[in-house]
Amino acid sequence: MIPSPFISAAELADLLAGPADARPVVFDASYLLAKPDYDGDYRSGSALEQWRGAHIPSSIYVDIQKQFSDPTGATHYTHLHVEALAAELARLGVHQLTPVVVYDTTQTMFAARLWYLLDWIGMNVRVLNGGLAAWQAAGHPVESAIEAMPIPAASWTPTATRNAWISKEELVARSADDSRPLVCGLPAGSFTGSEVTRYARRGHIPGSVNVSSRGLFAPEGTVLADAELRAAYVAEGVLAPDGNSLASEVLLYCGGGISATANALTLAAVGVTAVRVFDGSLEEWAADSSLPLETS
Repeated sequence: MIPSPFISAAELADLLAGPADARPVVFDASYLLAKPDYDGDYRSGSALEQWRGAHIPSSIYVDIQKQFSDPTGATHYTHLHVEALAAELARLGVHQLTPVVVYDTTQTMFAARLWYLLDWIGMNVRVLNGGLAAWQAAGHPVESAIEAMPIPAASWTPTATRNAWISKEELVARSADDSRPLVCGLPAGSFTGSEVTRYARRGHIPGSVNVSSRGLFAPEGTVLADAELRAAYVAEGVLAPDGNSLASEVLLYCGGGISATANALTLAAVGVTAVRVFDGSLEEWAADSSLPLETS
């Protein structure tokens, strides 16, 4: 049985109170995305000040865009190469065997992104179910303080555990009889094009189905029960009625490669780990006027 990618607030509290050599490094991956006022209105920013106001004791704030995205990439969150990813983790005091727990205050979306990056290179990483809100609701303490620099770990070389990404070119070349489902993790209004988009054009990639990643979490931020997760994917033909995958892998995209990783996270929760994410997602696809988008 595949271990759950989620950890409860109670489990995390026990680990943090346990032996020092078994304590996980805890990252707060919160990041702020403003709701667009018009098509192409992309505004985002660090949640560091929010972290300084209240965070899990000993947690380290990380900026997904500045620290875990390639500044030379074509899109906001282009993933780092494995060597650069390991170097940043080492700078933060994390080596290959260090257990990591990730959380956020932004509906698990950015925690999922960091989870996906670390899982890709074989790290022992889990996501706090419900984020900071669940931690506080369980009565655990928070602190407010200026961050201290972690002691760097020795450099290490990761080995990517699988092919975790799919490119625009691969999707363009994807044949009509390709059995792998292509899933858009954006909300329904973004999928159909009825709502304002942060990106150059509205709509979805032809042939894709919609499983909104935000709909896979309860209003308070905790992930839905496994049966509910499976049902959401079964309803769109992504999984078979018995909950098993219908194809060799599931292809995922969203707006900028964030929500899609929450789909990957929830699929992993029900045992489906053969997934690939289109990193550039609609930010890259919609910017190419030669590529089709459907609105319906």
